[in-house]
Amino acid sequence: MDSLYVSSHPDDFKSLLALVASEFCPSPPRVITEEPPKQLAKSRPALVIGGSEAAVLTGPSAVAWYLAWQGKRTGAGAQQESQVWQWLSFAENEVIPISCSVVFPLLGLVGLQQTSRAELIRVLKALDKSLEPQTFLVGETLSLADIAVAMAVLLPFKYVSLSDRKSLVNVSRWFVTCVNQPQFLKVLGRISLSVNGAANGCADEGTAIGPPKTEAQLKKEAKKREKMEKFQQKKQMEEKKKQQQTQTEKKAKPEKKELGVITYSIPTPAGEKKDVISPLPDSYSPQYVEAAWYPWWENQGFFKPEYGRKSLSEPNPRGIFMMCIPPPNVTGSLHLGHALTNAIQDCLTRWHRMRGETTLWNPGCDHAGIATQVVVEKKLMRERGLSRHDLGREKFIEEVWKWKNEKGDRIYHQLKKLGSSLDWERACFTMDPKLSYAVQEAFIRMHEEGVIYRSKRLVNWSCTLNSAISDIEVDKKELNGRTLLPVPGYKEKVEFGVLVSFSYKIEGSDEEVIVATTRIETMLGDTAVAVHPSDPRYQHLKGKTIIHPFCDRKMPVVFDEFVDINFGTGAVKITPAHDHNDYEVGVRHNLAFINILDENGYLINVPPPFLGLKRFDARKAVLQALKDRGQFKEIKDNPMVVPVCSRSKDIVEPLLKPQWYVDCTEMGKQAADAVRDGRLKIIPDHHLKTWFNWMDNIRDWCISRQLWWGHRIPAYFITVDHSSVKPGEDTDGHYWVSGRSEEEAREKAAKRFNVSSERISLRQDEDVLDTWFSSGIFPLSIFGWPNESEDLNVFYPGTLLETGHDILFFWVARMVMMGLKLTGKLPFREVYLHAVVRDAHGRKMSKSLGNVIDPLDVITGISLEGLHNQLTDSNLDPLEIEKAKQGQKSDYPSGIPECGTDALRFALCAYTSQGRDINLDVNRILGYRHFCNKLWNAVKFAMKALGENFAPLEKSQLSGAESVSDRWILSRLSAAVVLCASGFEAYDFPGITTAIYNFWLYELCDVYLECVKPVLSRSDGDSDAQSQADVCRQTLYTCLDVGLRLLSPIMPFVTEELFQRLPRRSTKDSPPSISVTSYPESSEFCWHSEVVDAEMEFVMTVVRTIRSLRADYNLTKTRADCYLQCIDSESTCLVQKYSLQLQTLSYSQAIHAVCGTDAAIPQGCAVAIASDKCTVHLMLKGLIDIEKEVAKLTAKKGELVKQMDKLSEKMAKNDYREKVPIKVQEMDAEKLRQSQTELQKAIEAIENFKRMM
Repeated sequence: MDSLYVSSHPDDFKSLLALVASEFCPSPPRVITEEPPKQLAKSRPALVIGGSEAAVLTGPSAVAWYLAWQGKRTGAGAQQESQVWQWLSFAENEVIPISCSVVFPLLGLVGLQQTSRAELIRVLKALDKSLEPQTFLVGETLSLADIAVAMAVLLPFKYVSLSDRKSLVNVSRWFVTCVNQPQFLKVLGRISLSVNGAANGCADEGTAIGPPKTEAQLKKEAKKREKMEKFQQKKQMEEKKKQQQTQTEKKAKPEKKELGVITYSIPTPAGEKKDVISPLPDSYSPQYVEAAWYPWWENQGFFKPEYGRKSLSEPNPRGIFMMCIPPPNVTGSLHLGHALTNAIQDCLTRWHRMRGETTLWNPGCDHAGIATQVVVEKKLMRERGLSRHDLGREKFIEEVWKWKNEKGDRIYHQLKKLGSSLDWERACFTMDPKLSYAVQEAFIRMHEEGVIYRSKRLVNWSCTLNSAISDIEVDKKELNGRTLLPVPGYKEKVEFGVLVSFSYKIEGSDEEVIVATTRIETMLGDTAVAVHPSDPRYQHLKGKTIIHPFCDRKMPVVFDEFVDINFGTGAVKITPAHDHNDYEVGVRHNLAFINILDENGYLINVPPPFLGLKRFDARKAVLQALKDRGQFKEIKDNPMVVPVCSRSKDIVEPLLKPQWYVDCTEMGKQAADAVRDGRLKIIPDHHLKTWFNWMDNIRDWCISRQLWWGHRIPAYFITVDHSSVKPGEDTDGHYWVSGRSEEEAREKAAKRFNVSSERISLRQDEDVLDTWFSSGIFPLSIFGWPNESEDLNVFYPGTLLETGHDILFFWVARMVMMGLKLTGKLPFREVYLHAVVRDAHGRKMSKSLGNVIDPLDVITGISLEGLHNQLTDSNLDPLEIEKAKQGQKSDYPSGIPECGTDALRFALCAYTSQGRDINLDVNRILGYRHFCNKLWNAVKFAMKALGENFAPLEKSQLSGAESVSDRWILSRLSAAVVLCASGFEAYDFPGITTAIYNFWLYELCDVYLECVKPVLSRSDGDSDAQSQADVCRQTLYTCLDVGLRLLSPIMPFVTEELFQRLPRRSTKDSPPSISVTSYPESSEFCWHSEVVDAEMEFVMTVVRTIRSLRADYNLTKTRADCYLQCIDSESTCLVQKYSLQLQTLSYSQAIHAVCGTDAAIPQGCAVAIASDKCTVHLMLKGLIDIEKEVAKLTAKKGELVKQMDKLSEKMAKNDYREKVPIKVQEMDAEKLRQSQTELQKAIEAIENFKRMM
């Protein structure tokens, strides 16, 4: 049995660490509090491991590791084991010295040092941040890391009253969790946390006053203080040494500074080129980098398709790329969803432009009928106490235009800040005269063809807006059962999510039929009860009528297959004027359509006392009336979906209204056929199912909106003053005529009715067109259709439509249908649909949640207070503002850090994976700002390495003198060029960002730049070395030049800044900007070599293994000799070939290639297998903690013995040979052989380390 020697002192955290770890052992050791035998070291804890050859472990970390390993508390796998070791080191070297220096003064041993307490708070806050996303320090269960750190902070938690403890929520939660584990309780008992500097009676509960202390207790405490004082003196000496060592290290290497804000202060007139002569700042700063470039790009005309061309009509062999922006609403500012759209579109535009294509990305803005009218109405009421009706239509529209002229440019400002390379001279607004004329023309042509017609049907009606709204403006609110919801115009919340059952009486009998509804008030408009034709329960009711309880209406029982026999009673009330399904039943059975709601939601066409009630007040009144008549049956919870207007938050009502409709049957078929025939491509293709489902089952489109802001419908109702013509009805299309002017409409009407124009009176429709109607012809109207123009001939049809998949039907489908209808041509050849951006929690962006983020706030940074102020200035209700503030406080407790445009664009593209929504954590964007800084520093270093007199070759080509490092980085560069090209062609933006990120960070910076440092440093005076350095500089320049061009479409600002500092291959006809420089193509950069890549991958595998060993043994500064044992001559030659790279990258003192046996390898090395062909031996003698090494190997040895015993027991069974498959037997035998080999190596390593001790 093992024996554990520990101190009897109750606060000896070293012994406590070993004791708690031992409690997790399956077979805990025997605990001895006496001094260890003289032949053993006197330091405690000490562990004597039983057996014929007793082994001794000393030191708290080594002992605790061995004990915790037996209890499987040292981590799962090599990575977690390494993390546990790091926490052990953190506890021993960081926490314990600070804990002692704070606690001992409180016990009267030494004077209090204020810096020690501050240091303790700093360490605890760092620990608190590590514990924020997790319960334990390593993995999902308690490990030795938790035990060690908990013991290290035990004294402060027992004896120190920390004013900051309330802010250390995660540490406190974690500590209480740990010390309440059974193993801790057995060793420590119930821990009392300090209150006001003294230990209290129960953890975090309150102060318990104990009985007076006895004389024996006081003597014991005095003795304890004496021991503590000695212990403190020792710790102070250790701390002093550590501080001296830290100061030395600080002198050797300055402490890393946080990224700061550097501004561009050189006066540069708008549109003039930025100064690129002054030295680059020390570090990357978005404010410096992004200054002045955009006005210069715009002024130079780089974004215009005419740039570099004599005529647009002149054929370009490279082709044409045209894309129009999805016009954002004029109502406010962009959010991250818009930023994603524009980041992707600008990347594509810049890529096509750099490929030499005639490129146009056309900007525009949508008038956003409902949204804009709501915003301006709220503003008028808030500022002047006026409604739009108080002003009248003309004055109100003037107010909207005034608001648009004041606020509308904010969107364009945001787009410019995002670096969007739009041709601003072609910017359009959907209410501009040119576009308004196109909208009018489209309506008139389609109306004259009969594609647009007048009809009275059910629409989505918002009583608050007094308008029909489109399906996209209806939010589907899911309810699980009874729910009270706020409704505009009602003081109290309204009940939804319940099913009310009541009965109708059969005329001429006592029989009744029970029906159920979620909208009981609509029963006032019922005109029938429907049952299934096959339902045997109701066959006797054929020809019967039902009596309405509140009026003399007699209603038929109709038999219709839409009824579900198995749902409820199998009988359904039918309200044709207020339900979409009931409407269809009403049409099939020629039922009466009784409208019981007016446009404001008040009841009409109903008997007293319900007449004139508001709809949800009527809900209560009808329910009570049914109860009074004895016809009410029950109410029960009912999961349902409630339609809510996204603009007004009102409950949407199906309402019968005469409206204008577009007949979509034939147009939908043409749009579907275009995709089926391959003329139109939708990417990704999983959206095809949705496309065909909509197009093949398309319903006619209601385009009337009862608004004042928008394109007024150019249709006129005709009244004829002639006895031969009877008065017409609103729903009769024969009495409606469309015209470009009232005079034209009058002439058409006179011709239609064969009367003189003097007898015609016209009334223009008050309604405006659905905003999606004008958006549907946006690719046409921006080029002046129906009038001929050069732009229309060159750029229509366009190339690509890129947008979010959520508007595939509402916008994309309608553009396709209307483009085909009006021109006979598709508006574009491809549609790329990106995912929807959600917040880090997967929630949809919503102003009321406080998670709608302005891209400019991510670019420039904003405080939490600034975010709150934006809410205060918004149109949100006070309750929504408070809710949104809480959301902001939760997600951005410190505000949003400055990330810059390039980092935001890169993050958005990196997250854009086809086929799924994007949960974007704003804080992670900051990581790509750090990538920009890495890029910045790499180019600065490289430019210094190139030297002032460096001149690149006129063409990038191999000289034949490249080193293995040069050939490898050029191979990786060529691979990145291929990946970027294929990524852009396939719209694989994560593939592009990954290729560029990996090349710059992991290949160029981490490997190649490190490899070339010794080459460039030893070039002085040696002609061969100088030649090699020259070749290296040419390779380095090629990497910078091509790498920046690859990155430019995604990060335009930082690449322009750095590209302008590089020398040019040819000063003649050199492009003035990276944005109009050619994009790298694989035909030019064709140096990819799988052989070189494979060799370097072998080298990097070895390097990573060496680095891992160095990290395990904390060899951060010390160089060690490395022996690479190879199994064959080929691997040995490879090691020798790359010896310089291996030595440089692994920070080794020297690399020794050893072929075959390990006879040439000296003792005292740590061993790790790099691959099946190479084993790493790292010389550690004199460099490491031998006790820890022995503990790890001893634990490994015990694990192997257990595995072998278990396997041997399995193989020794009598029926093993007969029952176990041969293949499994062979695998077992191989496992046993491998375990025996590993055991032998472990034993040898232990002996080796013992000789070193």
